[in-house]
Amino acid sequence: MQIVYLLLVALMIVGIIGSVVPALPGASLILIAIIIWGFVKGSFAAISTPLIVTAIVLVLSISVDLLAGYLGAKKAGASKWGQIGAIVGLVAGFLGLLPTLPVGGPLLGMLFGPLVGAIIGEFIYRRNLILAVKAGVGIVVGTVVGNLLQGVLAIAAVVFFLIKTWPQVFG
Repeated sequence: MQIVYLLLVALMIVGIIGSVVPALPGASLILIAIIIWGFVKGSFAAISTPLIVTAIVLVLSISVDLLAGYLGAKKAGASKWGQIGAIVGLVAGFLGLLPTLPVGGPLLGMLFGPLVGAIIGEFIYRRNLILAVKAGVGIVVGTVVGNLLQGVLAIAAVVFFLIKTWPQVFG
């Protein structure tokens, strides 16, 4: 039972990392781990509060992500072209398709891809490099802030789960 518990905690840690790193599952992995723990224990009564808290955190994480990206884009004056460019840049960066990043792999691609994509998208729309760079930086800053807030929420959910269930497993 303890080994399963520790494996699920490891899955939750992957969920925390996924909350911060774009394109990886985050809070949903934490929720899945808690549900699996309920099946392992044979009762959801012991995990009902952590399950509810994590479900709320999942909804908040999605909301924070969308809101932070939107506010960052709006504050910088970005258009939908910049936002679409950021998404395309994220995918291209993750797949290693950015010619400016021959090394560094998907992680660097996920960091720089949205910036490059947002700048290109804004430049296509506005034909003004300074405004395109400003909008690209705004989108990326908003996204990074959103990801950090998601990470904090994910850590809170895992800590809450551990506080509620650790004594049941390890006495």
